[in-house]
Amino acid sequence: MGVRYLKPTTPGSRFASRSDFAEITTDKPEKSLTKALRKKGGRNNTGRITVRRRGGGHKRRLRLIDFKRDKFNVPGKVATIEYDPNRSAFISLIHYADGEKRYILSPLDLTVGDTIISGEEVPLKIGNALKVKNIPSGMDVHNIELIPGKGGQMVRTAGAYAQIMAKDGGFVTVKLPSGEIRMVPENCLATIGQVGNRSHEQIVSGKAGRSRWLGKRPKVRGVVMNPVDHPHGGGEGKTSGGRHPVSPWGVPTKGYKTRKKNKKSNDLIVKRRK
Repeated sequence: MGVRYLKPTTPGSRFASRSDFAEITTDKPEKSLTKALRKKGGRNNTGRITVRRRGGGHKRRLRLIDFKRDKFNVPGKVATIEYDPNRSAFISLIHYADGEKRYILSPLDLTVGDTIISGEEVPLKIGNALKVKNIPSGMDVHNIELIPGKGGQMVRTAGAYAQIMAKDGGFVTVKLPSGEIRMVPENCLATIGQVGNRSHEQIVSGKAGRSRWLGKRPKVRGVVMNPVDHPHGGGEGKTSGGRHPVSPWGVPTKGYKTRKKNKKSNDLIVKRRK
Protein backbone atom coordinates (compact mmCIF):
# COMPACT_ATOMS: atom_id res chain seq x y z
CA MET A 1 0.00 0.00 0.00
CA GLY A 2 1.80 3.09 -1.26
CA VAL A 3 1.77 6.00 -3.64
CA ARG A 4 3.56 6.01 -7.00
CA TYR A 5 4.65 9.40 -8.37
CA LEU A 6 4.72 9.82 -12.14
CA LYS A 7 7.72 11.09 -14.08
CA PRO A 8 6.82 14.62 -15.32
CA THR A 9 6.85 13.90 -19.06
CA THR A 10 3.68 16.00 -19.62
CA PRO A 11 2.04 18.92 -17.77
CA GLY A 12 -0.71 16.57 -16.60
CA SER A 13 1.73 14.11 -15.05
CA ARG A 14 3.98 16.70 -13.36
CA PHE A 15 2.23 16.58 -9.99
CA ALA A 16 0.18 13.41 -10.55
CA SER A 17 0.35 10.39 -8.25
CA ARG A 18 -1.25 6.96 -8.40
CA SER A 19 -1.70 4.04 -6.04
CA ASP A 20 0.98 1.38 -6.49
CA PHE A 21 -1.70 -1.35 -6.07
CA ALA A 22 0.83 -3.47 -4.17
CA GLU A 23 -1.98 -5.20 -2.22
CA ILE A 24 -3.95 -6.20 -5.33
CA THR A 25 -3.56 -9.89 -6.17
CA THR A 26 -5.71 -10.21 -9.32
CA ASP A 27 -7.19 -8.00 -12.02
CA LYS A 28 -10.13 -10.29 -12.88
CA PRO A 29 -13.26 -10.14 -10.69
CA GLU A 30 -15.33 -13.17 -9.68
CA LYS A 31 -17.90 -13.07 -12.50
CA SER A 32 -20.71 -14.65 -10.46
CA LEU A 33 -20.47 -11.73 -8.00
CA THR A 34 -20.74 -8.96 -10.60
CA LYS A 35 -23.60 -7.56 -12.62
CA ALA A 36 -24.02 -4.99 -15.38
CA LEU A 37 -24.02 -1.36 -14.32
CA ARG A 38 -26.15 0.75 -16.67
CA LYS A 39 -25.11 4.39 -16.79
CA LYS A 40 -27.81 7.04 -16.38
CA GLY A 41 -25.70 10.17 -16.98
CA GLY A 42 -27.53 11.89 -14.12
CA ARG A 43 -30.91 11.56 -15.87
CA ASN A 44 -34.16 10.18 -14.46
CA ASN A 45 -36.77 8.02 -16.21
CA THR A 46 -38.14 11.01 -18.16
CA GLY A 47 -34.70 11.95 -19.50
CA ARG A 48 -34.29 15.11 -17.40
CA ILE A 49 -31.00 15.81 -15.66
CA THR A 50 -31.62 15.46 -11.92
CA VAL A 51 -27.94 15.13 -10.88
CA ARG A 52 -25.66 17.61 -12.59
CA ARG A 53 -22.09 17.04 -13.79
CA ARG A 54 -22.35 13.33 -14.47
CA GLY A 55 -21.72 11.50 -17.73
CA GLY A 56 -19.16 9.58 -19.75
CA GLY A 57 -16.53 7.62 -17.88
CA HIS A 58 -15.15 4.14 -18.32
CA LYS A 59 -17.49 1.16 -18.52
CA ARG A 60 -17.82 -0.69 -15.19
CA ARG A 61 -19.39 -3.79 -13.70
CA LEU A 62 -20.99 -3.61 -10.27
CA ARG A 63 -19.37 -5.82 -7.61
CA LEU A 64 -21.94 -7.28 -5.20
CA ILE A 65 -20.53 -6.53 -1.74
CA ASP A 66 -21.68 -8.32 1.42
CA PHE A 67 -22.37 -5.37 3.74
CA LYS A 68 -24.68 -7.49 5.92
CA ARG A 69 -22.00 -10.01 7.00
CA ASP A 70 -24.85 -12.35 7.97
CA LYS A 71 -23.08 -15.66 7.30
CA PHE A 72 -22.73 -16.49 10.97
CA ASN A 73 -20.25 -18.99 12.43
CA VAL A 74 -18.99 -20.13 9.02
CA PRO A 75 -15.26 -19.43 8.59
CA GLY A 76 -14.08 -17.94 5.32
CA LYS A 77 -10.64 -17.66 3.75
CA VAL A 78 -9.40 -14.59 1.90
CA ALA A 79 -8.78 -15.72 -1.70
CA THR A 80 -7.94 -12.41 -3.42
CA ILE A 81 -7.75 -8.67 -2.80
CA GLU A 82 -9.15 -6.70 -5.72
CA TYR A 83 -9.67 -3.18 -7.06
CA ASP A 84 -13.28 -2.01 -7.22
CA PRO A 85 -14.01 0.81 -9.71
CA ASN A 86 -17.21 1.72 -7.80
CA ARG A 87 -15.58 2.72 -4.49
CA SER A 88 -12.35 4.04 -2.99
CA ALA A 89 -11.76 0.96 -0.81
CA PHE A 90 -10.35 -2.33 -2.07
CA ILE A 91 -12.47 -5.50 -1.75
CA SER A 92 -11.61 -9.05 -0.67
CA LEU A 93 -13.03 -12.24 -2.17
CA ILE A 94 -13.93 -14.68 0.62
CA HIS A 95 -14.22 -18.44 0.06
CA TYR A 96 -16.41 -19.82 2.86
CA ALA A 97 -16.11 -23.35 4.24
CA ASP A 98 -19.51 -24.33 2.77
CA GLY A 99 -18.40 -23.37 -0.75
CA GLU A 100 -20.09 -19.96 -1.03
CA LYS A 101 -18.13 -16.94 -2.27
CA ARG A 102 -18.70 -13.33 -1.20
CA TYR A 103 -17.01 -9.96 -1.52
CA ILE A 104 -16.36 -7.83 1.58
CA LEU A 105 -14.66 -4.46 2.09
CA SER A 106 -10.97 -5.22 2.53
CA PRO A 107 -9.73 -4.09 5.98
CA LEU A 108 -6.22 -2.76 6.53
CA ASP A 109 -3.62 -5.54 7.08
CA LEU A 110 -5.94 -8.33 5.89
CA THR A 111 -3.92 -10.57 3.54
CA VAL A 112 -4.58 -13.54 1.26
CA GLY A 113 -4.89 -16.75 3.28
CA ASP A 114 -6.29 -15.07 6.42
CA THR A 115 -9.47 -16.48 7.94
CA ILE A 116 -12.47 -14.33 8.94
CA ILE A 117 -15.79 -15.14 10.61
CA SER A 118 -19.03 -13.42 11.70
CA GLY A 119 -21.01 -14.24 14.81
CA GLU A 120 -21.86 -13.56 18.44
CA GLU A 121 -18.77 -14.94 20.20
CA VAL A 122 -15.99 -14.65 17.63
CA PRO A 123 -12.39 -13.49 18.24
CA LEU A 124 -11.67 -9.75 18.15
CA LYS A 125 -9.61 -10.08 14.99
CA ILE A 126 -9.32 -7.83 11.92
CA GLY A 127 -12.07 -8.63 9.41
CA ASN A 128 -14.37 -10.41 11.89
CA ALA A 129 -17.92 -9.05 12.26
CA LEU A 130 -19.86 -9.05 15.52
CA LYS A 131 -22.47 -7.03 17.39
CA VAL A 132 -21.25 -3.70 18.71
CA LYS A 133 -22.29 -4.66 22.27
CA ASN A 134 -19.61 -7.38 22.17
CA ILE A 135 -16.82 -5.06 20.98
CA PRO A 136 -14.71 -3.47 23.75
CA SER A 137 -14.54 0.31 24.13
CA GLY A 138 -11.68 2.00 22.29
CA MET A 139 -11.59 -0.52 19.44
CA ASP A 140 -11.58 0.62 15.80
CA VAL A 141 -14.45 -0.62 13.62
CA HIS A 142 -15.94 -0.02 10.17
CA ASN A 143 -19.00 -1.03 8.09
CA ILE A 144 -21.39 -0.21 10.95
CA GLU A 145 -25.13 -0.89 10.75
CA LEU A 146 -27.69 1.75 11.69
CA ILE A 147 -30.55 -0.76 11.87
CA PRO A 148 -29.86 -4.38 12.93
CA GLY A 149 -29.87 -6.68 9.91
CA LYS A 150 -30.00 -3.91 7.30
CA GLY A 151 -26.30 -4.06 6.48
CA GLY A 152 -23.42 -1.68 7.13
CA GLN A 153 -24.15 1.93 6.11
CA MET A 154 -21.49 3.95 7.95
CA VAL A 155 -17.69 4.07 7.71
CA ARG A 156 -17.10 2.31 4.39
CA THR A 157 -14.67 4.60 2.53
CA ALA A 158 -10.94 3.97 2.11
CA GLY A 159 -8.92 4.46 5.31
CA ALA A 160 -11.99 5.18 7.47
CA TYR A 161 -12.59 3.86 10.97
CA ALA A 162 -14.89 4.63 13.90
CA GLN A 163 -14.24 4.14 17.59
CA ILE A 164 -16.45 2.38 20.15
CA MET A 165 -16.82 4.76 23.11
CA ALA A 166 -19.48 3.68 25.64
CA LYS A 167 -22.45 1.33 26.18
CA ASP A 168 -25.66 2.19 27.98
CA GLY A 169 -29.37 1.38 27.87
CA GLY A 170 -29.37 -0.85 24.79
CA PHE A 171 -27.27 1.58 22.75
CA VAL A 172 -23.55 1.87 21.96
CA THR A 173 -21.93 5.27 21.48
CA VAL A 174 -19.63 5.49 18.45
CA LYS A 175 -17.29 8.28 17.35
CA LEU A 176 -17.40 8.59 13.55
CA PRO A 177 -14.58 9.79 11.24
CA SER A 178 -16.37 13.15 10.78
CA GLY A 179 -16.12 13.83 14.52
CA GLU A 180 -19.82 13.18 15.03
CA ILE A 181 -20.67 11.10 18.11
CA ARG A 182 -23.84 9.06 17.82
CA MET A 183 -25.60 6.07 19.34
CA VAL A 184 -26.43 2.87 17.48
CA PRO A 185 -28.56 -0.05 18.74
CA GLU A 186 -26.42 -2.63 20.55
CA ASN A 187 -27.44 -5.45 18.17
CA CYS A 188 -26.04 -3.71 15.08
CA LEU A 189 -23.11 -5.46 13.42
CA ALA A 190 -19.72 -3.86 12.84
CA THR A 191 -16.45 -5.16 11.40
CA ILE A 192 -13.20 -4.99 13.36
CA GLY A 193 -10.39 -2.83 11.97
CA GLN A 194 -9.84 0.08 9.60
CA VAL A 195 -10.86 0.07 5.93
CA GLY A 196 -7.87 -0.60 3.66
CA ASN A 197 -6.28 1.50 0.88
CA ARG A 198 -5.38 4.17 3.43
CA SER A 199 -3.19 6.05 0.94
CA HIS A 200 -6.20 6.88 -1.27
CA GLU A 201 -6.42 10.44 0.11
CA GLN A 202 -2.83 11.13 -1.02
CA ILE A 203 -3.62 10.47 -4.68
CA VAL A 204 -3.38 13.59 -6.88
CA SER A 205 -5.35 13.48 -10.13
CA GLY A 206 -2.93 15.71 -12.06
CA LYS A 207 -5.28 16.52 -14.92
CA ALA A 208 -8.91 17.15 -15.78
CA GLY A 209 -9.01 14.10 -18.05
CA ARG A 210 -8.77 11.72 -15.15
CA SER A 211 -12.00 13.14 -13.74
CA ARG A 212 -13.64 12.45 -17.12
CA TRP A 213 -12.49 8.80 -16.91
CA LEU A 214 -14.37 8.60 -13.61
CA GLY A 215 -17.56 9.99 -15.16
CA LYS A 216 -17.29 13.50 -13.68
CA ARG A 217 -18.08 16.41 -15.99
CA PRO A 218 -16.90 20.01 -15.54
CA LYS A 219 -18.37 22.33 -12.92
CA VAL A 220 -19.16 25.90 -14.07
CA ARG A 221 -19.36 28.71 -11.51
CA GLY A 222 -22.66 30.56 -11.22
CA VAL A 223 -21.01 34.01 -11.47
CA VAL A 224 -19.82 33.32 -15.04
CA MET A 225 -23.30 32.29 -16.23
CA ASN A 226 -26.06 34.48 -17.65
CA PRO A 227 -28.93 35.69 -15.43
CA VAL A 228 -31.27 33.20 -17.09
CA ASP A 229 -29.09 30.31 -15.90
CA HIS A 230 -28.17 31.29 -12.34
CA PRO A 231 -29.05 33.92 -9.70
CA HIS A 232 -25.36 34.96 -9.60
CA GLY A 233 -25.16 35.42 -13.37
CA GLY A 234 -24.91 38.60 -15.44
CA GLY A 235 -23.54 42.03 -14.55
CA GLU A 236 -21.11 44.30 -16.40
CA GLY A 237 -17.55 43.04 -16.26
CA LYS A 238 -16.48 40.65 -13.50
CA THR A 239 -18.94 40.67 -10.60
CA SER A 240 -19.07 38.51 -7.50
CA GLY A 241 -22.80 37.84 -7.59
CA GLY A 242 -24.17 40.76 -5.59
CA ARG A 243 -26.08 38.64 -3.08
CA HIS A 244 -25.55 35.89 -0.54
CA PRO A 245 -24.45 32.66 -2.25
CA VAL A 246 -27.35 30.53 -3.46
CA SER A 247 -27.90 27.47 -5.60
CA PRO A 248 -29.41 27.81 -9.12
CA TRP A 249 -32.83 27.41 -7.45
CA GLY A 250 -32.29 30.20 -4.91
CA VAL A 251 -31.55 28.04 -1.85
CA PRO A 252 -28.77 29.49 0.40
CA THR A 253 -25.66 27.40 -0.12
CA LYS A 254 -23.23 28.27 2.68
CA GLY A 255 -24.09 27.36 6.25
CA TYR A 256 -27.83 26.95 5.60
CA LYS A 257 -29.13 23.80 7.28
CA THR A 258 -31.19 21.60 4.95
CA ARG A 259 -31.48 18.49 7.15
CA LYS A 260 -35.13 17.55 7.71
CA LYS A 261 -36.52 18.18 11.19
CA ASN A 262 -38.43 14.91 11.41
CA LYS A 263 -35.41 12.61 10.98
CA LYS A 264 -35.78 9.72 13.42
CA SER A 265 -32.03 9.46 13.93
CA ASN A 266 -31.69 13.05 15.19
CA ASP A 267 -32.33 11.87 18.75
CA LEU A 268 -29.42 9.42 18.51
CA ILE A 269 -26.82 12.07 17.67
CA VAL A 270 -24.93 13.00 20.83
CA LYS A 271 -22.58 15.56 19.23
CA ARG A 272 -22.73 16.90 15.68
CA ARG A 273 -19.68 17.05 13.49
CA LYS A 274 -19.82 20.86 13.33
